[in-house]
Amino acid sequence: MADNLFKLKIISPERTFYEGEVTMFECRTTEGEIGILKNHIPLTAVLAPGVARIMEPDKENAKAALISGFIEILQDEVTVLAEIAEWPDEIDVKRAEEAKIRAQRRLQEKATGTNLARATLALQRSIARIEAAKK
Repeated sequence: MADNLFKLKIISPERTFYEGEVTMFECRTTEGEIGILKNHIPLTAVLAPGVARIMEPDKENAKAALISGFIEILQDEVTVLAEIAEWPDEIDVKRAEEAKIRAQRRLQEKATGTNLARATLALQRSIARIEAAKK
């Protein structure tokens, strides 16, 4: 069992969010979803807002919302530098749902002066938080 473990470290500006040995890690990058096992090809990628899944041996899978950042994958170590990292119990679902509604409204209205890229990112962030908070 120990043969398939690798080190995972998730760091946000506020804290070391997670540090431990895992069997698998899944997250969203700007190129799509990625699943990482030990001996993965070395890679550096840009994170996109989404739900990360952390698989530890003999434990229930953990999930978290990761909002933007970078991931560095080495054969036996993965480091994530996230702008925001939140466990489900840290997420204010009501606030995330309100942010989702505001972002959707901005995107639908397309009013002059609306930064569509910013509204799209706000929508992605709110969806990631809502998905991570689901049981």
